[in-house]
Amino acid sequence: MTITSRVGRRRFIQGGLAGLLLGQACRPPRSGASDRPRVLVIGAGLAGLAAAQRLAQANYPVVVLEARDRLGGRTWTSTHWPDLPLDMGASWIHGLRGNPLTALARSAAVDLVTTDYDNALIYGPSGQPLGAQELAHLANLGDRITTALVAAQGRDPDQSVQAAVRAALDWPALPLADQEQVNFLLNSTLEQEYAGGVSQLSTHWYDDGEPFPRPDALLPGGYQGLVRALAQGLDIRLQQAVQAVDWSGGAVVVTTNQATYQAERVVVSLPLGVLKSGAVEFSPPLAEAKTTAIARLGMGVLNKCYLRFPRVFWPNTVDWLEQISSPLGWWTEWVSLVPCLGQPVLLGFNAADQGREMETWSDGAIVASAMATLQRLFGPRLPEPLAYQISRWHRDRYALGAYSFNALGSTPAMRDHLAQGLAGRLFFAGEATSRQHFGTAHGAYLSGLAAAAQIRQAP
Repeated sequence: MTITSRVGRRRFIQGGLAGLLLGQACRPPRSGASDRPRVLVIGAGLAGLAAAQRLAQANYPVVVLEARDRLGGRTWTSTHWPDLPLDMGASWIHGLRGNPLTALARSAAVDLVTTDYDNALIYGPSGQPLGAQELAHLANLGDRITTALVAAQGRDPDQSVQAAVRAALDWPALPLADQEQVNFLLNSTLEQEYAGGVSQLSTHWYDDGEPFPRPDALLPGGYQGLVRALAQGLDIRLQQAVQAVDWSGGAVVVTTNQATYQAERVVVSLPLGVLKSGAVEFSPPLAEAKTTAIARLGMGVLNKCYLRFPRVFWPNTVDWLEQISSPLGWWTEWVSLVPCLGQPVLLGFNAADQGREMETWSDGAIVASAMATLQRLFGPRLPEPLAYQISRWHRDRYALGAYSFNALGSTPAMRDHLAQGLAGRLFFAGEATSRQHFGTAHGAYLSGLAAAAQIRQAP
């Protein structure tokens, strides 16, 4: 049922270009003095840790500055339930074949368990699973959406995904039931995938990238296994919120809420949302191409609500539960942890505009809304959840969003501008700098390796 056009992330392609980049990322750094330039890495997410680990392997003296009191950034494994670690941010390795995180997981002895997008049930507005005829009609609408987007990608000017689809499908004349199904498809396949609203996603570029081939996999122990492997042996300073970066002199001066640091090279792996906020002052200001990229690329929202139940009351062999919701866009997608982890846990998602709005609700209101959806699908006499866990990435001051997307008004080249080093002293990493793998954990990881390579090549 997935909508695809040129290179949608869920599409199966042949590839695997990153294996050679993994190298010795998990081996401890060599000891001994070094005459190499000192390096500060801002941020201890996957991008920053990958850069720091690679540079430490090359015998650079490296210090990592992290604003939080934990490692991982947006790869955050909650241990609030001691028997069940849960990833509140990145959860999947998207595309195991050729993915550098697959090799990293194997080298770190991190378990993986696959999930299948096609192992799904779709529920209609009545709360019942769609029948064969209804699924065929939905698939036909999906084909029409794909045709509309492919055609619009070949025309100028660029427009939003929503505008392109509505124009092609003659929206005012489309029956209301079909409008609901089109909105469901756009939300479940695009907004949930890219974290940006269809009124914001660029038709020309929303799916620009190069996914790795399926299957996708969850990490039963959480992403913390990869984070710990990358952090091994590094000098990491926690609770160091960077406030200013002065790169006007020969050395770069980084000021945090607690101290001042100097180094000849600095890697900035701040999330795009933080760069957009202006919370970190750069002196002199960043180059115009870089500030334009920061302004025009989108920072999306995808939030999670885990509900833990005393028993399973939903189909226990299905990975994904999807529903054409009313109002549209709320709790469209659910993942069952029964097939992959054997736990009576449902994970509900809310993306883009709905995800941002829901962050303003109380925990109780969010859980009540989730339960109302589940009661519509599975009946009114459901057990109450034993516990819940909820993410709010837009309100997280050290993230200000989940991950980046190609917004209307942006181009893929802007990610290249964001990744470009400045004056041989300031370098940039993070999923938003990855032209081919934006919005993914492996994109963040590869961007860190790329920044480290730039430093090693700098005069």
